[in-house]
Amino acid sequence: MLALLLCLVFLLLIVIITTYAERKVAAFIQDRLGPTESGPHGILQSVADVLKLLQKEDIIPAAADKPLFTLAPIIMFAAVRAGFGVIPITPSVIASGAYLGVFYLLAIISLDVIGLLMAGWGSNNKYAVLGAMRSVGQIVSYEIPAGLAVLCVVMISQSLDLQEISFQQGILMNQFSGLEKEANYLFGLKALNLDVTFIGGITTWNIFRMPFLFIAFIIYFISSLAECNRAPFDIPEAESELVAGFHVEYSGFRFAAMFLAEYSMMVLVSLVAVVLFLGSWNTPFPNIGPATLATWTTGTPGTWTGHLWGVVWLLSKTVILIYTQIWIRWTFPRLRVDQLMHLCWKVFTPIMLVLVLLTGLWRLWMI
Repeated sequence: MLALLLCLVFLLLIVIITTYAERKVAAFIQDRLGPTESGPHGILQSVADVLKLLQKEDIIPAAADKPLFTLAPIIMFAAVRAGFGVIPITPSVIASGAYLGVFYLLAIISLDVIGLLMAGWGSNNKYAVLGAMRSVGQIVSYEIPAGLAVLCVVMISQSLDLQEISFQQGILMNQFSGLEKEANYLFGLKALNLDVTFIGGITTWNIFRMPFLFIAFIIYFISSLAECNRAPFDIPEAESELVAGFHVEYSGFRFAAMFLAEYSMMVLVSLVAVVLFLGSWNTPFPNIGPATLATWTTGTPGTWTGHLWGVVWLLSKTVILIYTQIWIRWTFPRLRVDQLMHLCWKVFTPIMLVLVLLTGLWRLWMI
């Protein structure tokens, strides 16, 4: 219960901070100031926007399909929110330590598509319908390469438990996961007679355990931008073509819920990338010689130091990925629909199919 409440508070806080950070980063890239009036340096602007949205009138168009229109924001937010339940926060804090965490995560996030389609169709607006159809086609398509990238990690880790995958990427593997006999060959260092599980740090992250996983990480990250409808894959919300896309008829609290779901998805896909590829809550510093930085910056699981270091490393890596998403949005132009589908089906999907094959061969060879 405590972990669930922490996840909710973390989610609300980071969404507010992310919206403020996006405005400031966009302003910096475009050589302007961004929010400046609400609080010092405009830091309360996001809070003011939330209060404004909560006070706005909740309007339902007369021609809308009321049940679909009403339920869509709830389904979207609930689907994204439920995904945080299996994300490990520290070595001993996780809302739900499901053994099928990866499978659950992929299944529950896919429900977001249903909410998008309901929002577009239920609005009974041609721009909303077009935006919803674009979004559904885009998300369903890019789930293929993203899912194959996740499959590569599962094949290497031999587990669907996100906490187990986290343990495998740090110096706590021998102590808690019971996989010490697999330590060397999983990292491809059997021939060097070097046990990196005692070195820890960045050497134990999945993108270094198996070289091809770095390519899988890049493809997953780009595909996650399409999953979030983020630029340069923001054609479902193209203002110059569709006004606002699938949420054009929404206002007040319902719009706030959809807005929160969109930014929550940014946070969730970044957290999943960190857990699967970038060491999760593990430290990036290795134990080299007498300097036991990995041990010192990991702490003891179950103690306040273990919780503190775990949260620090998980959040710092996630913030870097979120910043990258923001930077990409304000740097690259929007793709056309044909370019978006070409990139997915003719570039990413074939590459990921080859990577799945190579990952399987790597796993067999290392055994």
